[in-house]
Amino acid sequence: MSLYRWLRLPPKYRFIEKYIGQKDFRLLDIGAGNHSASKTKSHYPNCEYHGVDLDKNYNNDSNDFAAMHAFYEMNLEKLKFDAIPDNYFDFIMMAHVIEHLKNGDDVVEKLLPKLRPGGLIYVEFPGYRSTQLPRMDGTLNFYDDPTHVRLYSVPELMNLLMKEKMEVVAGGYRRHVPTMLLMPFKIIHNLLVYKKIIPSIFWDYFGFAEYVLARRKN
Repeated sequence: MSLYRWLRLPPKYRFIEKYIGQKDFRLLDIGAGNHSASKTKSHYPNCEYHGVDLDKNYNNDSNDFAAMHAFYEMNLEKLKFDAIPDNYFDFIMMAHVIEHLKNGDDVVEKLLPKLRPGGLIYVEFPGYRSTQLPRMDGTLNFYDDPTHVRLYSVPELMNLLMKEKMEVVAGGYRRHVPTMLLMPFKIIHNLLVYKKIIPSIFWDYFGFAEYVLARRKN
């Protein structure tokens, strides 16, 4: 991987980069707003992108829909996932979703059959440490976001995944080195472009987010 790509790759893609790279693969992106489809395809043009969200129009446009193979508009808490094919996906991405769900553990469990054998699931979320961080306009502390409804932990999710016969590959605090190295430049960029600092640029430095990565056994 080139230095330029290493520096610009968003943290949530680092395990796609490590285990899949530029191969063809099928991605199920849980929480597909904010132009996620276009952003994902810009890094992984060979990805077959499937998006899931409560509202398909949440910061998506025609370019995003053109980048999608399929979109599933659904309320995750209802646990009705029949429209999503089973034994199909190489990677399930679930970054900063479960903290918005009262039954996020049940959602993760019900999504596991969508993975093909050998497929990976990545779950990222604000951990307990996020409740101890300073409050900022945006989200640096868990309670900054009024739509956060539940705290989850790495051991809790690891136990859930192992109960479902998944192999836990990695887990812990998200520490993305490129993001940390670029933080001074991001501060300047934020002030020039947004006239304020976006709190997420501090997440990796303070250990705001935790993650678990697991593989479906063959």
